[in-house]
Amino acid sequence: MRIQGAVLEEIGRSRPYAGSRPLSVCELELDPPGPGELLVRVEAAGVCHSDLSVIDGNRVRPVPMLLGHEAAGVVEQVGPGVTDLAPGRRVVMTFLPRCGGCAGCATEGVTPCEPGSAANNEGTLLGGGVRLRRAGEPVLHHLGVSAFATHAVVDRRSAVPVDDDVPADVAALLGCAVLTGGGALLNVGRPRPGQRVMVVGLGGVGMAALLTALALDDVRVIGVDANPDKLAAARDLGAHEVYGPGELDTSADVVIEAAGSARAFETAVGATAPGGRTITVGLPAPDARAAISPLALVAGGRTIAGSYLGSAVPARDVPVFARMWQEGRLPVERLISSRIGLADVNAAMDRLADGTAVRQVIVFDQ
Repeated sequence: MRIQGAVLEEIGRSRPYAGSRPLSVCELELDPPGPGELLVRVEAAGVCHSDLSVIDGNRVRPVPMLLGHEAAGVVEQVGPGVTDLAPGRRVVMTFLPRCGGCAGCATEGVTPCEPGSAANNEGTLLGGGVRLRRAGEPVLHHLGVSAFATHAVVDRRSAVPVDDDVPADVAALLGCAVLTGGGALLNVGRPRPGQRVMVVGLGGVGMAALLTALALDDVRVIGVDANPDKLAAARDLGAHEVYGPGELDTSADVVIEAAGSARAFETAVGATAPGGRTITVGLPAPDARAAISPLALVAGGRTIAGSYLGSAVPARDVPVFARMWQEGRLPVERLISSRIGLADVNAAMDRLADGTAVRQVIVFDQ
């Protein structure tokens, strides 16, 4: 079938992206789903730093590649062997499929799926191969999803069903921002009543972590960011304290670093109370290095943990966050800065790089 999608043509084009246009919105051919796969009509796709990091070269991927990895949509067709989903079901698409049988999957979310990571690096689906073409030439998949398009073929293991009452734009954010930020808090940080939670870096992932912390009982929540507008947004969401990095004079028991920079990581470690834990979820440049005191870790009994995709198992954790939204405890829609069309995707990357947006969501008119 013919679809419209945003294809990354070249890595490292100069800013502003609205002018250099690294993403071409064009027509592509999409093959039908193969064994164990789904054809999904995309309803909403979030614009995330993991997309931007491919465009600017911080995460090198093969091109041409159809970007977009945080999305929700409706199943239109199932491939051979798929018996647990039917057309018409809304699904959240997640960027790290889990095969269920490798050493990584045996860690229950602590480390990524090995075949899933290999497929993501190669630009293929988990089951192998590419389902996208343009003028007969293959176009690679981004993180097994490629959601900046009207339709996507994904492996069944890249999709988690949600109830119809979870709106598409909310469901989309469950697949990355909420899984990564909220998952890091619940799966790794595990704050106890009476403790303090700090989030350093208030983009989409950081705000999702902050929102999740606010859903917990008897936890004091602190937001840290260099952008005053984001501090105001965190305060509006309910944060008890907010600080710029230079103003920070307090500590917390659980500190989530979600900015993806060495400086933010240093800030997060420095703000971790004795006996506390720093969880880093940001994705800095591969050559980034941070300076921390090993003595402070030893003498203060502090620990540091990395968390990829919130150390989540999507099939287990997406329903948890969906239920929190249904109960009114996790107002994910408040993370959405704007709803845009696919044609605005390059300008959306500029806004993301400038730090002026929390979560922009591409909404597809049906």
